[in-house]
Amino acid sequence: MDKKNFSIGAVLLVAAFALMYFGPKSSPTPEPATAAAPASATAPTASPGTPAATPATTSAATPNPEPTANTILAPVYRQPADTSLIELANDLVIVRLTPWGGAVREIVFKQHPAVIGGKDPYVFNHQCEDPLLAFTDYPGLGRGTRYDVVESKAGEVAFRTVLNGRIEVTRRYRLMPAGTPGGDPYRIRHETTFRNLTNGTEAVASHGLSIGTAALIDANDTGQHLNVVRYDGKDASYIERGELEGGGIGSLIGSPKPALPSVTHAGPTVWAAAKNQFFASIYTPDTPATGVTVRRIDLGQGKDAAAFPRGNIGLTGAVRCEVPALAANASATVGGALYVGPQEYKRLSQFQHSEDSVLPYTQYFFNRIFLSGYVAPLLNTLLNTAHHWVGNWGVAIVIMTLILKFVSLPFTLAASKSAKRMAKLQPLMQEIREKYKDNPQKQQQATMELFKAHKVNPLGGCIPILITFPLFIGFFAMLQGSAELRFQGFLWASDLAAPDTIAHIWGLPINIMPLLMGATMYYQMHLTPTPSVDNAQAKMMKFMPVIFTLFCYSFSCALSLYSTINGLFTIIQQLIVNRTKDEEPVAVTTGPGGKPIKNVTPRK
Repeated sequence: MDKKNFSIGAVLLVAAFALMYFGPKSSPTPEPATAAAPASATAPTASPGTPAATPATTSAATPNPEPTANTILAPVYRQPADTSLIELANDLVIVRLTPWGGAVREIVFKQHPAVIGGKDPYVFNHQCEDPLLAFTDYPGLGRGTRYDVVESKAGEVAFRTVLNGRIEVTRRYRLMPAGTPGGDPYRIRHETTFRNLTNGTEAVASHGLSIGTAALIDANDTGQHLNVVRYDGKDASYIERGELEGGGIGSLIGSPKPALPSVTHAGPTVWAAAKNQFFASIYTPDTPATGVTVRRIDLGQGKDAAAFPRGNIGLTGAVRCEVPALAANASATVGGALYVGPQEYKRLSQFQHSEDSVLPYTQYFFNRIFLSGYVAPLLNTLLNTAHHWVGNWGVAIVIMTLILKFVSLPFTLAASKSAKRMAKLQPLMQEIREKYKDNPQKQQQATMELFKAHKVNPLGGCIPILITFPLFIGFFAMLQGSAELRFQGFLWASDLAAPDTIAHIWGLPINIMPLLMGATMYYQMHLTPTPSVDNAQAKMMKFMPVIFTLFCYSFSCALSLYSTINGLFTIIQQLIVNRTKDEEPVAVTTGPGGKPIKNVTPRK
């Protein structure tokens, strides 16, 4: 049975390693990147706390024609240099709207800097294929059409144009403050009204609305966090950049998959989002859309190419919308809520249509089998609560870890005691193996009788693994999109969402926290009784701390901190268990075949 325990534990370890190796990794500390621009680069900053609608001038080249759908990479949007932008602002964001396409040009996050220690804020959709909520494939209404500004007041702006002299199109945007239905400082209410100006029926073409462009966080970002998410009312599906890149395993035999200019996932779409590791734009239409289309876009052009030596390929998406035909002089209004902001579970979970599913808690298979969809939100809530108590995210992780250890203490203590008693039975188990080496059935029967006589649970050693792994993997999944930890320092680490690199030796980063984690794992394993005499198994288990350290070495400091504190607590627990006398010492009993077996309880 000890081999069965080992096999179960090994499978779980391999599963976790596969998730962490093939799943997304946390990005190192961001450096300056063109995905973020100073607030003053394109428009003056509005006064904090006071909603405003003020003109601003952007610097760019010539206007672009409507995008071409059959190019492998989408073109980068360039706006005319003399364009005046309209700003809507509150304490958290500056929303910049452009008359070209009558849409949202970009969103400035006042409380989220572009680089660590920097003063300039992060700007979402600064480089893009289309402005947010621009028509992507409706000639005469898209980014190449200049709308008139017909209304501009505090917190609200409206644009208007007439299509072919037949359909009037009015586009209205309004900030949704907290306290209003579905309101949030990062949310914008959008409505587009089509009005038939003729005396006959006019059709409104099926069209796409841009949900924005997700860009790499910095030059070290590998793009594994970039995706477009579609929610159909039940499940969220993630469209990753690799789905369009081509290549694949077929490249090894000379038959690579071709790169695709776009992919479309059809079906009811309650909301769709474009996201990177920490920020997302989520559009929730009043009536579900009929699908989502995703394209890649090269954002590392010209002077930006040097800043991204490995390339800067972003993802852009658009939802497919349908509008019924308009009767004579009739009108139809379609609208929705646009959230552009940090991926914060506490904030997103308050929305009505499970917008918190944009977080990667169930993105991968291993997340689902280890119940990360339930564990990660719980850990996020616990982490935010602890931070509310102490005001420091690093200390909050320590407190959260200790709370989890105390909750699971009865189970881990029972498992540790079971493992201790199992280790004492090893001489008896070895005798049984030798006596019945040619009769596996009798060997199994005698072993079970031995366990029953000494009240030992052969599966007891699996309990700590079964408890620890969902917590570990849930915490790992939580970190993938927790904007709360971005640029938060603790001890020597300047960013809990990145590796705690303190120096480089021969180009290799020196990360302290993963090394401490590996040391605690090694000492913990040294203290834990080994319920096996198999040398191969024992040697493999000794390598587990090394393997685990290597896999976690480039992950975020927060994950290593959690594992280190967890290991220190477990060491203290194991020291207490090892020094505690057995309530029922292993007594002399009758072994297989009626042979007396001596007491194997170690002498004190």
